Amino acid sequence: MDASRMNYGHPLEFGTFITPGNNPPEVPVQLAVRSEELGYDLVTFQDHPYQPGFLDTWTLLSWVAARTERIRVSGNVLNLPLRPPAVLARAAASLDLLSQGRFELGLGAGAFWDAVEAMGGRKLTPGQGVDALSEAIDVIRALWNVSDRSMLQFDGTYYQLHGAKRGPAPAHNIPIILGALKPRMLRLTGEKADGWLPSLAYMKPGEYAKATARIDEAARDIGRDPAEIRRLVNIGGRFSPASGGFLNGPSDQWVDDLLPYVLEHGVGTFILASDDPGTMERFAAEVIPGLRAAVARELPAPPVTLSAPRSSAVRALRSAGIDYDAIPASLARTAVEPGDAGYSRVQSTYMRRGEPGLVLKAHSVDEVRDALAFVRAHPNTPFGVRSGGHGISGRSTNAHGIVIDLSAMNSITVLDEPTRRVRIEPGARWVDVARALDPYGWALSSGDYGGVGVGGLATAGGVGWLGREHGLTIDHLRAAEIVLADGTLVRADAKDNADLFWAIRGAGGNFGIVTAFEFEVDEVSDIGFAQLVFDASDLAGFLESWGAVVEAAPRDLTSFVIIGQPRPGQPTIAQVMTAVNSNDPDTIISRLQPLADIAPLLQQQVSLTSYADLMANVADGSHDGQGEPLARSALVEHITPEFARDAARFIESGSTFFFQIRAVGGAIQDVDPDDTAYANRSANFSVAAMGSERNNTSARWDTLLMPYASGLYLSFETDQRPERISDAFPPRTLARLRELKRRYDPTNVFRDNFNVTPGSDLLA
Repeated sequence: MDASRMNYGHPLEFGTFITPGNNPPEVPVQLAVRSEELGYDLVTFQDHPYQPGFLDTWTLLSWVAARTERIRVSGNVLNLPLRPPAVLARAAASLDLLSQGRFELGLGAGAFWDAVEAMGGRKLTPGQGVDALSEAIDVIRALWNVSDRSMLQFDGTYYQLHGAKRGPAPAHNIPIILGALKPRMLRLTGEKADGWLPSLAYMKPGEYAKATARIDEAARDIGRDPAEIRRLVNIGGRFSPASGGFLNGPSDQWVDDLLPYVLEHGVGTFILASDDPGTMERFAAEVIPGLRAAVARELPAPPVTLSAPRSSAVRALRSAGIDYDAIPASLARTAVEPGDAGYSRVQSTYMRRGEPGLVLKAHSVDEVRDALAFVRAHPNTPFGVRSGGHGISGRSTNAHGIVIDLSAMNSITVLDEPTRRVRIEPGARWVDVARALDPYGWALSSGDYGGVGVGGLATAGGVGWLGREHGLTIDHLRAAEIVLADGTLVRADAKDNADLFWAIRGAGGNFGIVTAFEFEVDEVSDIGFAQLVFDASDLAGFLESWGAVVEAAPRDLTSFVIIGQPRPGQPTIAQVMTAVNSNDPDTIISRLQPLADIAPLLQQQVSLTSYADLMANVADGSHDGQGEPLARSALVEHITPEFARDAARFIESGSTFFFQIRAVGGAIQDVDPDDTAYANRSANFSVAAMGSERNNTSARWDTLLMPYASGLYLSFETDQRPERISDAFPPRTLARLRELKRRYDPTNVFRDNFNVTPGSDLLA
């Protein structure tokens, strides 16, 4: 038989099997730490909760995971009858998340039933134990499946769940490894497990081959590839000068004894059962390298480097048209597919539910280039790029396509303190940027929500709390490193690739993936921040007055107004949030007083705060958007009486549940419209609304408000109709963008956003 096939494609790994003794309790922990120092891949502990001489295995696993950094941890194997599967599922996911994906779930059907019963467990026959384990596996995997948003109903013979909430999702696909020897357990292993872990000491000569054949047969009977099941084995022995039998002799003999288990039986992991530090050290120093070398000599080709192949259940969820076997090796370990444990954390954006067929998580420029090469090989597959995943438009996810996720590229570096030059990678979030700049007394205007990723905002515009005094985020960009559609890495600034530098400041999503930004940031002290709630029953009058006050205010004031859906019989409520870039209380109050006078004030809160604290309005980095958002955008010159009247009509019609106007005048208008692709600089206000087709949001927006528009801000827009591109970019700007698109992305790789199509338009 082909030896490479018997290897099942699993890399060769090694672990330790340590007794969880408690005399003294630090000993097993020290041995686990030593296992990591010696280079072992896995450390395991037996689990006998009824044994008073042992530490509780779960507590020990948690403690060891906290004391180590790299090595994986597992029970060898956990006693299921005394660990309810629903609780075990959550405990396993929690430990996996806390250890950053270093937990493996070794399970046993149960033994020593009298002792189990003495501890309050249910005494079962061996056959019943197997059936209970089968149900437990189903319960555990169902609770990990957070993509299914329904409550879990499970009516088994041994376990019943009635409306259990799923989750949390573990950090990685936790393998379920079964300790199995008897035929029914071997069949269950082939049908449902990710790994098989027997102890050689309990097997007679020839039994191992029969057992692994039985597992393979059971797997094939239900359509599984036997390679999905990693073969682990517990081994023990004694080092001695001369041979005294199997694993009793010098290191070379150990290598010879173990080699057939790799070549003929496909063992991928050997776990050394020993509490002796000297034995652990000698095995690591002599047997492991010797066995690796022997395997390399004997196998016709090295095994693949993936930790485990995807299960048949995961493969069944793959999207047609994506060549999963061609995923670049640099990205394969962290790629996320539907059915993977981490899929729920990367499938959606802040507001949009996505169902991408593949998420490629890039950690470096080279990995971005590899990911783009994979995308180019799939020209008809939807494609998105994600930095923080917040974007209202939702274009950083898709259905059955490919997403390049940049969240791991998130470093923030001060390049030059005297000039306030800062390098920021696209996956950083603005809350992190604000925290990093705060100790220097610096800030960079960056939207109003700290959970937004740098990459999307810093290539579109950046309308933030400091905008009227310090301009858009893109106005502080001094250079960028960009991976183009063909994989070329270029640097763009005012001198080098100046045309590309122009384009990415406002239309960057069409030209490449920015892998690093260089900004010149501002000196910003503490600022005043006010939240004012008004009775806006005279809505048109309120909007007109607010707009007039903002336009007349000094530039150190930037204000946003938010209005929700009116409630029958209740006054319309307007919330005004205003930043004053000053740390002087008298200045702050004097700036706010004209706003406070425009309508009856219902609530007020004014604070002196840091910009970093203002941007700390954020949860974790994962998103769980549902449905398809609808948002419309417009830039307007002034809040005229006519615009205020029609905006009030739009709001009062029930077409929107969220209506916002942001001030964008002041310093934003100081930049020449031809200097950046964001060219609609004359506007004083950015208007956005969210709603639904059911409420005719888009139709009423087009009728009532678009006639006043002098452009739109694409970051607040979801309408994909081609005319939105013409609304966003003036004719001269769009013509230049189309020509640059032809040069930098002629095959339109970056198309699944607000797409500027390649053209050959000549500039006037």
